[in-house]
Amino acid sequence: MSIFADLIRAGIVREGVNIGSMTTYRVGGSAKYFVEINSHEMAAEVIPLAQQSGLPLLMVGNGSNLLVADGEHEVIALHVSGELAELTTEIDGESVRVFAGAGMDLPIAARRLGSEGITGFEWAVGVPGTFGGAVVMNAGGHGSDMAASVVSAGIWREGQYSSWDKSALGFGYRHSSVQPTDVVTDVVLELRVGSSEESKERLSEIVRWRREHQPGGQNAGSVFRNPEGGSAGELIERAGLKGERIGGAVVSTKHANFIQVEDGGSAADVAALIQLIHDRVLADSGNALQSENRFFGFGLSR
Repeated sequence: MSIFADLIRAGIVREGVNIGSMTTYRVGGSAKYFVEINSHEMAAEVIPLAQQSGLPLLMVGNGSNLLVADGEHEVIALHVSGELAELTTEIDGESVRVFAGAGMDLPIAARRLGSEGITGFEWAVGVPGTFGGAVVMNAGGHGSDMAASVVSAGIWREGQYSSWDKSALGFGYRHSSVQPTDVVTDVVLELRVGSSEESKERLSEIVRWRREHQPGGQNAGSVFRNPEGGSAGELIERAGLKGERIGGAVVSTKHANFIQVEDGGSAADVAALIQLIHDRVLADSGNALQSENRFFGFGLSR
């Protein structure tokens, strides 16, 4: 690909990198091109080229809700790190502005902010994603979400960078107006000064709850969104799907809205099991569950 020839020779763009292993399912294929962007300067150099290349883009954060099809994909995969994974704060009275790079881990940020007596982000300790992905899907849990505290996000679209305020981000339930070809590089939150002891207690409570109710291992968290007024996990369990298996993918017996991948499993196994769950729940209860997972290379957007 001529547009990246110099960047490939310089080692900035790598070829044939497995990205399935970067997801929390730990299965899936590779990207033809892979770029790790570690500064705003590098972002300004590489992202416009990537967005104007004509190839699909795939943002890979912690891969905590991403399923990549098996095989190699003609795609440019982008990952942010370095100064784009840092966090700083500015305190003004009782108000706190938090400036986070898109690659910053949510649980790390939640623990750090809580230890500093900055409240309102404790819920994120249980979400194994990054700020970039969290903005894209309006991640949330334990009674809150990104929309509750986001002020703005820095986004690259069609080779141009701009700051989007909360209204432009169009947050909804596990949804925003950010498109798959957009690249989030930074996020601003507004939180409050509070008690570090109360924050630490809340963090511990959330961690305990998740350990008691959710499985570990190779999974991507909740597979399906909860329908209005209901629970996806309960619908899946009522359809008799706990422990259901396709190949190396199995519905968790601890929480039915989780799919765990065992040794020898594949992305195809996971995708087939997701489809089976959707169809069986629809037949059993009439509910057409919507997946929270992002699918890449399956011809599906979600």
